[in-house]
Amino acid sequence: MRRGWGGRGSPQIDQPPADDAAAWFAGRLPDGWYTEAPTVTVDREEILVVGQLPPLEGTFADEAEQAAAESGRISRHREDTREARIEIARQAEHRYRRKVAWGARLGGTAELFTTLSVPVMTRLRQPERKVLDTLVAAGVARSRSEALAWAVRLVGEHADTWLTELREAMSRVDDLRAQGPELA
Repeated sequence: MRRGWGGRGSPQIDQPPADDAAAWFAGRLPDGWYTEAPTVTVDREEILVVGQLPPLEGTFADEAEQAAAESGRISRHREDTREARIEIARQAEHRYRRKVAWGARLGGTAELFTTLSVPVMTRLRQPERKVLDTLVAAGVARSRSEALAWAVRLVGEHADTWLTELREAMSRVDDLRAQGPELA
């Protein structure tokens, strides 16, 4: 593993790759928790696992009542699975050296729980940190702080398309590097 420098001047060891995290969680989670394989999103600090819960039965007077029932079911799932989620998270944190966060979706309701809020210049959730990390990894910016300032100036409708193209290009570069000769 290569070493870099983390925040506050402390050395940081890069985490192992988490390319197989979605498959690991799909195999590790108990049957019946979700109706399909959960969505697993990974960045440098956190793995976010969000699963689709089985649909509610019955009818509701209005959308507000249905949303309340969905939120209640998600809350029940959170409580019923707490101990198992803690044990699974402990295993994943050991394997991937990242914190694990959880969430659930049901109907039109999605809730995240136990998520990280990592300080950069402000507290950012995982999707925002992934944008900054992509800019730094691609050499567009030297740090998260610089990437944040750059991103704020250029926020617009083309950001998603451009970042997707940049990630694909970086992946192609990584593939080419892996095919090259080993350097001593």
